[in-house]
Amino acid sequence: MAEVDEILKLAVRLAREAGALQRERWESELEIDTKSSEVDLVTDVDRACEARIVKGIRAERPDDGILAEEGSEYEARGSAWRWVIDPLDGTTNYAHGYPCFCVSIGIERDGQPAVGVVYNPILDELYRAVRGAGAFRNDRAIRVSPETRLGRSLLSTGFAYDRRDASGPDLVHFEAFLRAGRAVRRDGSAALDLCAVACGRFDGYWELRLKPWDVSAGGLIVQEAGGRVSDAAGTGDPWGGEEVVASNGHIHDAMLQVLARS
Repeated sequence: MAEVDEILKLAVRLAREAGALQRERWESELEIDTKSSEVDLVTDVDRACEARIVKGIRAERPDDGILAEEGSEYEARGSAWRWVIDPLDGTTNYAHGYPCFCVSIGIERDGQPAVGVVYNPILDELYRAVRGAGAFRNDRAIRVSPETRLGRSLLSTGFAYDRRDASGPDLVHFEAFLRAGRAVRRDGSAALDLCAVACGRFDGYWELRLKPWDVSAGGLIVQEAGGRVSDAAGTGDPWGGEEVVASNGHIHDAMLQVLARS
């Protein structure tokens, strides 16, 4: 546990440092590029945050593996640990001055999420979890909502960057949940959506075609807050991000049924 505590402290420190950089540069002039499509943005702040986080990890834990959204990748050298990083989740929001973005740092042990830290610098909310030790927001324990009926649930989702070219079921699922739930929100940050499920602001969340760095930290935080995370079938591993359903647990099967029908 001593090593886990050290890793958690390092992740919290690096998340706060990256968040401070985001807050400092927010609504300033940015260098904005595109990646997979014209709606898939990256800014100089994404890259600066990733560089700061990776430098901090390499300085203190040089043998650990790293997988980060903007290209930083290191194989573990005899270490069981791998850091899975989204340095700025919600880049499109950030580029437009919309205050919904965060730093997400998940740490795997032997391929399974073990530590998760998500920091929202605008609200100064830091979510954290260690497997088997509960979930917290700013040092206060959090729990998922007690809602048991999908029809009374507030849900959230997101759409993949390839939505203009793909003929996938995103809009079909969206319409189905609009009809099945109380309301659906689409805020543009998977990590924050997951944390909102963990603290009971949302009752459920689903999204397709994500990446490991979108899910690693927030998914663990949901589980440690008493919720459930699965793939769209309810049986597979969600940590790759291809299909993610997260909920308070009570409405999970109902959400899976909506996805299966639509």
